[in-house]
Amino acid sequence: MLASCRRAPRGVRLKHCRSLLFLPATSQHLLAKATERGADALVIDLEDSVAPDRKAVARAMARAAVKTLSGQGATVVLRVNGDAALWQQDLDSMPLQQLAAVMLPKVETWGQIDALACALKAMGGEGAPCIAALLESPRGVLAAPDLAAHPTLCALGFGAEDYATSLGVPASPAALSWPAHQVLTSAHAKQLQCWGLAASLAEVEDQAAFERSVLEARAMGFTGSMCIHPRQVQVINRSFSPSAEERDWAARIVAADEAARAVGMGAVLVDGRMVDKPIVERARRCLAAPSS
Repeated sequence: MLASCRRAPRGVRLKHCRSLLFLPATSQHLLAKATERGADALVIDLEDSVAPDRKAVARAMARAAVKTLSGQGATVVLRVNGDAALWQQDLDSMPLQQLAAVMLPKVETWGQIDALACALKAMGGEGAPCIAALLESPRGVLAAPDLAAHPTLCALGFGAEDYATSLGVPASPAALSWPAHQVLTSAHAKQLQCWGLAASLAEVEDQAAFERSVLEARAMGFTGSMCIHPRQVQVINRSFSPSAEERDWAARIVAADEAARAVGMGAVLVDGRMVDKPIVERARRCLAAPSS
């Protein structure tokens, strides 16, 4: 591929997203209320939630939804189909300038990202949206360190359900912990956002169980998660935001560090633990993070 296709996009930058709510492009009632759900980003979906015989109708509805939702101030992402022949149709006449990112599913090779990057540049020029790559198979997970280096990426996503299906096992932490770590470590190495859970995303009724999964994902290092139902949005926003206790801890750490530096000390004891530069940096990030 031409090197020019690999330049980082200069268009709309994708803000930090804790929650990304999937909206089937054909679901008018969900699209109508999408901006009321509180999600950091809205993902107009043309892939798994749209039946094959509805793809053509869905594309027209997706174009209208992108214009409407972005016009209402929402951060809008488009999930295209993984097959190149299909995503080319998905992008036809799409208002790319109003997209914060294009989400490419089933990514396993650099070439898949390159092909989409070149198409987006050809259609959107320097204002083309960035790409979020979903890694959903063993091959994709093993390629994560290489894939994360593509300059047009703004995020990696881990597809827990598809990955577990490829193994022939349920989407449990026992099966998903290692691949989840592989994806999120690769993302952090290139300063990308990383979305996902090391658990099933299908849980809707048992909110306590879902919250435990989300909190575990945050503890692992994920920066946010996709959600497939509006009920999941607030759980994800809350779980990926610092708690009041965490903010209190962070404020005390920063205050103690500033007092120590004022007298020439590089480390200080707080709550019985030594605090130095890495812990102070983590505390500052905590204070800078959005609240739920």
